[in-house]
Amino acid sequence: MKLKFLVTAFLFTLVAFAQKGTVTGTITDKDMNNEALSFATVMIKGTTIGVNTDEQGKYSLSVPEGNHVLVVSFLGYESIEIPFTVKANETKIIDQGLGSKGVELQDVVIKVEQSRQKESALLVEQKKAVDIKQTIGAQELSRKGVSDVATAITKTTGITKQEGSGNIYVRGLGDRYNSTTMNGLPIPSNDPEKKNINLEIFPTDIVELVSIDKVYNGKMYGDFGGGNVDIVSKDFKGKSYLKIDMSTSANTNAVSEKNFTLQKGYNAFGFSNPSNPSTIKTYEFNTLQLEGKSPYSGSFGLSGGKSFNIGSEGKLSLFATGSFGNEYTSRQNGTAKNGVNGDASLINKNFENYSSIGYNTNTTGLANIGYKINRNHKLSFNSIFINSSSQTKSEYYGYIADLANDGNGLIRRMQYEKNTLFINQLLGEHTFNDRIKATWGLGRNTIDGDMPDRVTNTFIKTNGQYQIPSQSRPDNNRYFQRLTEEENVANVAIDYKFKKDANGDFKGKLTAGYNGRSKSRTFKATQFNLKSKSPYTSMFVDPTNLDTFYNQQNYAAGYFEIFTYTGGKDDTNALLPQKYTGDQYIHGGFLTSEYKFSDKLTASLNLRTESIYQKVKWKTQLDPIGDKDDFDKMAFLPSLVMKYELNEKQNLRFGASKTYTLPQFKERALFVYEDVTEVKIGNPDLYPSDNYNIDLKWEMFPKSEEIISIGAFGKYIKNPINEITIASSTNDISYVNTGNKGYVAGIEAEFRKILFDTGENNSRKITAGLNASYMYTTQDLDGKKVGNETRYEVNFSKDKAAFTGASPLLLNADISFLKEWNDKNNNLSATLAYSYFSDRLYAIGTNYKGDQVDKAVGSLDFILKSKLNKNLGLGINAKNLLNPKIRRVQENDNGDVTLLSYTKGLNLSLGLSYQF
Repeated sequence: MKLKFLVTAFLFTLVAFAQKGTVTGTITDKDMNNEALSFATVMIKGTTIGVNTDEQGKYSLSVPEGNHVLVVSFLGYESIEIPFTVKANETKIIDQGLGSKGVELQDVVIKVEQSRQKESALLVEQKKAVDIKQTIGAQELSRKGVSDVATAITKTTGITKQEGSGNIYVRGLGDRYNSTTMNGLPIPSNDPEKKNINLEIFPTDIVELVSIDKVYNGKMYGDFGGGNVDIVSKDFKGKSYLKIDMSTSANTNAVSEKNFTLQKGYNAFGFSNPSNPSTIKTYEFNTLQLEGKSPYSGSFGLSGGKSFNIGSEGKLSLFATGSFGNEYTSRQNGTAKNGVNGDASLINKNFENYSSIGYNTNTTGLANIGYKINRNHKLSFNSIFINSSSQTKSEYYGYIADLANDGNGLIRRMQYEKNTLFINQLLGEHTFNDRIKATWGLGRNTIDGDMPDRVTNTFIKTNGQYQIPSQSRPDNNRYFQRLTEEENVANVAIDYKFKKDANGDFKGKLTAGYNGRSKSRTFKATQFNLKSKSPYTSMFVDPTNLDTFYNQQNYAAGYFEIFTYTGGKDDTNALLPQKYTGDQYIHGGFLTSEYKFSDKLTASLNLRTESIYQKVKWKTQLDPIGDKDDFDKMAFLPSLVMKYELNEKQNLRFGASKTYTLPQFKERALFVYEDVTEVKIGNPDLYPSDNYNIDLKWEMFPKSEEIISIGAFGKYIKNPINEITIASSTNDISYVNTGNKGYVAGIEAEFRKILFDTGENNSRKITAGLNASYMYTTQDLDGKKVGNETRYEVNFSKDKAAFTGASPLLLNADISFLKEWNDKNNNLSATLAYSYFSDRLYAIGTNYKGDQVDKAVGSLDFILKSKLNKNLGLGINAKNLLNPKIRRVQENDNGDVTLLSYTKGLNLSLGLSYQF
């Protein structure tokens, strides 16, 4: 025993005094432009000597002299073994890049922080999570040439976008059933007609990833039916950089226009904001002249990031990006009607020639400040500014009842919209020990949504010249609309882990938290009706320069009169706007429990309760005295999510929940909004609906970039809300609880596969993706219920209908080719992407008229990108290659009647980027 002790002591002494060397270097991400790969694991094979790389991707190890093997690994990436020899007191530098290709998920066992922009890492996260969600990251967005968030999420299963807007449908359920957050905090809408913000105004260059929750959990607000879209903004990781992006683009319809003209007086950057006239005793309106445009657009962006070490563990990271882009659009070969009666006779408008041209801008700025106090505490501040504008000129030629019965009428609408969104968020993460972690967030959002000086003019054409007949006051008008909404939001959650297993991992977790939001909206609108007086109604005018008719001299001479909703120039209250205000307060508390019952089964039970209060006040042309309406609702919202791991590559998931759907301010305010072919009126008697949801999903992850999944879902909705045509002389549209119940059922499938891969050296790879969903929706229609509950009467043409916005079949498919060479400093990628939605219901038929249906559309895009060297990149996009005709029809016993049709043209763009 004594000899054994002496030998052991001697060996320990030799190890203690052995000569050592150092191995150091930088680990980079080959799939992300060789950016630094933080938290990769670097070890000496066969020993316990190892370390994680820092946020600069750097590592350093002290090792005994001799021959060794360096093992470099990262979750979702290939693992690299590098033999090396080090001498005493020598420093050996080994830099290594990691890529994700060919990694088998079951081989990945090291638990480290993931790069959440990568497709492979997001699939790993999806596989491990208990919640059921889909995520699309920056890498996939770039590969598919996606430029905005609205288009991004349509690349996922079961989601489509409404044509001509950024509004989305999730599993056949439209705007009212969905919600939008940024970094987990709610954000407001920029449109008084909508609950959710237009996602087209969010460029993908500020996005790290977009997450879509189609299965409810108790951490989210209960106003949820279809899904929640969470935009995760970029923050800075890796080495310092500065990047410049620029592009030029054109739309084939726009450049083919012989005379591309828009209303004069608006600047090219989208910040014009004309003010209301201060009086109608004199003519104080902006010019109606048209000016020509050269319809070639472009964009410019600048982004950069840098980090600073603070103390031994602290780090301050700064990231900022700013961009400006514009776009010219054109709808050609169009027709438009405002509907037909049950016998197929026209209601009052039939435009056989419809066209619309437009100019859009988007200015975006994002600043992110991240302060890592130490490895357990982190603070971040996000500030986002987005200014978007849209200027359009739409022209409708044809039949106008009692005014242009010979089809010689023209209605021109020139519209300018400007939306300014400002989001500020302060977020925190705090780990107190291995059991307790807290996260919180505070947000302040403001939105100004303006439609300053929308112009509508009505003409008749006689002997090749135009007249302004002014059959009624609103035929020629100028409309001013202002929306301001402010919102304060707060989230806080505390996690507590419990019950360790034999491996030291916790089997259970409890989370308690609070969500709160308060928002207030002010909406004002004034319409100035310009009615021509006889004999000047027969005067010929120049439609391209109406200033020759509408001016102060002619106004003073009595050529026309100006009226508002509240009177003419002699009425003291003439400038008082129509107005409504809305206030909403939601306070929610939740308790969630997650427990791993076995190696295969994990379940999460969520209990949530919410207090909801909503109040709307109005004073409008329908109710000049004004009134208000409010409601309170207490909601108890349980949910259950379960995951069963069939094996290392396959999961079976189940979800069930109860949620609700709130009516929006605009839907409940007694306010009239007039478009060229439709008029909408609010319904103060509208009330929330309740939703019951169930999901079942199987998924398999063959490799790190591959997934196969099939899911089924069902929804039962009590008292569903719909837009319908009420019984009125002008066929107005309103919002009502149309029946007692509705159902949604469907199946979804997703497939991503590597078809061909040559490996690491001189690599070439072909990948393909397909996702599809098939849905069935139905709801009861009960005119008697509507009459008993509201002030409106409805005569439904049928007693059942699908949900508006629901397409039975949705498809997204893509195939990509990637070639890399010169140690991945050069690459070439090409992607062909196809999307399709089948016929979907736009409006439910009433008063013996058929349903209005948006006909099926398929679109095809081609995206080519090349990294010419480690600094310079090139991109070419060709979108909407099929250029299908967009059609909306009204179903009729004698065949479908086309209400709206047009083509959009191809969008072609060329982009360059340079990273310093």
